[in-house]
Amino acid sequence: MEYITTIDGKEFQVEIIDKEHVSVNGKIVEVDFESVRSQPIFSLIVDGESYEAYVYEGEDNLEVLIKGRLYNSQVEDERERRLRAAAGSSKAISGTFYLKAPMPGLVVSVLVEEGQEVKEGDVLLILESMKMQNELKSPQDGVVGRIQVSGGDSVEQRQKMLSVE
Repeated sequence: MEYITTIDGKEFQVEIIDKEHVSVNGKIVEVDFESVRSQPIFSLIVDGESYEAYVYEGEDNLEVLIKGRLYNSQVEDERERRLRAAAGSSKAISGTFYLKAPMPGLVVSVLVEEGQEVKEGDVLLILESMKMQNELKSPQDGVVGRIQVSGGDSVEQRQKMLSVE
């Protein structure tokens, strides 16, 4: 079956060929994807290049943290896409986005202020977890709403840290 994956507003056609091969927009890649220690941490090897990915289910999306960048993604199969199209609805990143901690950690610094305009891809804050600093970026243009954390704060996984409206 083919899936349509939307990552930060960009669509990809993904087809799972077998346990070790996936087609992305027609290009076949070799993959190895394994869960690590029953956590939301995955070992991902794509064409021989290794990644560590943190994957969390949001309300209607998946949040994936790879190499310090947080990606918001939505996955739907062909049938879901056809049904949604027939109903005349579409999902788009709009409205208020709540930046939630993708993992427990320590807020190193908040790089924005309430009321500040931000562009898609701007770094909002830096979160340290497992001795690694992760730049968490805005998935959309907007204005920073309420900031609920400060530098030095410890956060739990999925804790709301700030919003972009």
